[in-house]
Amino acid sequence: MQINEILTELKSLSNPEVKEFKAIKFGIDCDNSWGVYQKDIAVLAKKISKNTSVGIQLFETGNYDAQLLCAKICKPKEITEEMMDKWITHFNTWEICDSFCMQLFKYHPLAIKKALEWSKRTNEFEKRAGFVLMATYGFADKKAENEVFEQFFPILIEHANDDRIYVKKAINWALRQIGKRNRDLQLKAIETANEIFKQDSRSAQWIGKDALKELQSEKVNILDYPRSIYRK
Repeated sequence: MQINEILTELKSLSNPEVKEFKAIKFGIDCDNSWGVYQKDIAVLAKKISKNTSVGIQLFETGNYDAQLLCAKICKPKEITEEMMDKWITHFNTWEICDSFCMQLFKYHPLAIKKALEWSKRTNEFEKRAGFVLMATYGFADKKAENEVFEQFFPILIEHANDDRIYVKKAINWALRQIGKRNRDLQLKAIETANEIFKQDSRSAQWIGKDALKELQSEKVNILDYPRSIYRK
């Protein structure tokens, strides 16, 4: 499919009511969107198949829905570091931030480097991208050693006082996901959550309390990664 064909089909999937619904229900509000559901974008992505060249063209249109499609069809190893750093500056909702991090960036060889770098950014969604990578990297590399995730704990503690909703939710998400990776990280995540909770900050106290609620629950689902170690 050529880029014009793809855009025509993508626009045919749009609905102004979808755009309004996403804005009201999920806080996803941007002027450059046609209003297309993720599930419909996913169907179109399968039809196109993986194609980084087309994905780059889609991103460069500046259309929000085309950029969501880009995240689904690009091949991680074909995306340069310069592209990653450029693309995140265009993130203007949690949806597009999370889509790129979960579907593309977490599989990139520079995922850890970018998680560390972006978590120090000032912009809300660029900073969120760093913490979303911390939250989701474990699913891309199930064999990663605990040290990979332990380096994130001091950063989570340092930034837990950021009261912007999409940053603090990402920090909380990262803390919980790391803690559910295996029993050793669970204990360290609980320790970190307690330290965060002691901070004199409403956002930090929310992050710590919410993380402890899940990590200390009897029903918490510990994934036992790497399973070569934790499921012997």
